[in-house]
Parts: sequence; structure tokens; C-alpha cells
Amino acid sequence: MITVHTVAELREHVRTARQAGKRIGFVPTMGNLHAGHISLIDSANSETDYVVSSVFVNPLQFNDQSDLQRYPRTLPQDQEKLSAADCDLLFAPDVDEMYPNGQAEQSIVHVPVVSKGLCGGSRPGHFDGVSTVVTKLFNQVLPDAAFFGEKDFQQVAVIKKMVNDLCMPIEVVTVPTARAEDGLALSSRNGYLSDEERQLATGLYKTLNEIAEALNHGEQLDKTLAQASLRLEERGFRPDYVEVRAAADLSPAAPGVSEVVILGAAFLGNARLIDNLVVTLNRGIV
Repeated sequence: MITVHTVAELREHVRTARQAGKRIGFVPTMGNLHAGHISLIDSANSETDYVVSSVFVNPLQFNDQSDLQRYPRTLPQDQEKLSAADCDLLFAPDVDEMYPNGQAEQSIVHVPVVSKGLCGGSRPGHFDGVSTVVTKLFNQVLPDAAFFGEKDFQQVAVIKKMVNDLCMPIEVVTVPTARAEDGLALSSRNGYLSDEERQLATGLYKTLNEIAEALNHGEQLDKTLAQASLRLEERGFRPDYVEVRAAADLSPAAPGVSEVVILGAAFLGNARLIDNLVVTLNRGIV
């Protein structure tokens, strides 16, 4: 695997691969890689000929500067994992390379509707930062396909809408959430958990499954969500949100809608965990 740190080097290698007739796959990350990220690399390898990944902790998507400062930087370990997974090219720029004119003067890409509420409500400006950096990365790499994990369900919805609205010739491929054996969604933020908190962390996914079960038994949505928030508190969490949305477009789940996504975010110690569950309800929303 080759590692480059400048846009010029990145474009040179990708151009050579494209001229050789190779289909370019791209996996953007913020580093601190785990098995979930590697599953994206595996998917890219199965569907494309030349796999590019990026490691960049994007300051524009952090509304909490202390969160930005403590986010793990593990580039040497990330390089080893990507190389072992047969990634062809790693782009690891610094902030000045990505924002040469400074962040204050950076043009911002805003994706309306799907970026509102949920994580967008809890983290003001977060998805503007995501859509801006992903747009820049897409323009730098010019991939044929880009791969994202379903754990970040709202983020995927934002990126899909952005690609469609801006007529980007890129296929957005989603990959199922990678989970530990006990069901916990793999996340770089799991590293913030103490051993005791790690044992409790499965409670978020359990709660989402309990919501699905209740709705399938015809329980009222508002009552079910209120009970789920209380259950999260009993399990040691500080709930951020628990919502049910239409899976197709993240619109509010109206009565009769059956294809839904149950989304939750909650704090456990110093970690903010998110997860989701896509389900087909037998009776639809009541």
C-alpha cells in the first residue's frame, strides 16, 4: 500500500490507475480503524479494482472542540490494518492540505431536510462539516464508488442526497453495521468506554430491538419511545434521542408506514454511542 499526504500525489496515483482501466473504490475514514472499517475495504475490493482510503480527522464536523482534541489519532496502526486488507492507496492529509485557505473561509456544502434533527439536532453544524469534507474528498479522488457503513444511517442519507442533488457520478454503496458478538455496533468511540461501561453498552441495541418488538405488537409509537428512554436510563445511559423514521427518506414515521428505521443516540460515561435498526413492521406505525 502507498501512503500519500498531498492532493497532487493522490491525483497522480488515481490517474494512473484509471488510465489502466481500473474502477476506483473509495472508503473515507477518520482513522482509529476497527473491523467495521475493514469490512468497507473488503466490500470495495469485491466491487472495484483499485481501493483508496483516507484518514482525516475533520475539524469542521466537530461542534465540541474538546471532542476534536481527544479523538484518537492512530495513523501507524491504521496503515498496518489497511495494508493487511489490501487497500491500494491511503490519503492522509493534514488540516492545511484540506483547508489551505483556512476553515473560516471554506465554502460549505449544506444538505437540507435529511440533515435536520437526530444527530444533526444534537450536533449543530456536524453534517455541514461532513458533507463539505466528503465533497472535497470526492473531488480529490474522483471515485466510481464510495463505501459507507449503515451504522451512521443519517450520514449515509445526507451523502446519498448530496450525490443525487449535485449530480455526482458516484455510486454510494452501504455496508451492514459490523457488530461485536454481543451485538454492540463497532465504533471508534467504544474506546472511550471503561470495562464496566463496555458491559452496559449493549443496552442501546437491546432497547432498539425492544422498540421493534413493541411496535410489531401494535403498541402506540409515542408511548413506546417514552418507555424506551426510561429503559435506557435504567440501563445506565443518558439518552440523547430515540426516534422512529421512515427508512426510505428519514421523514417522520406516519401512521401506516411499515418500512422504518429505529434510531438511538445516548451517552454512556464519556462516550456518545449511536445505533439503528431497520425493520419491516407487521402492522405499520399505529
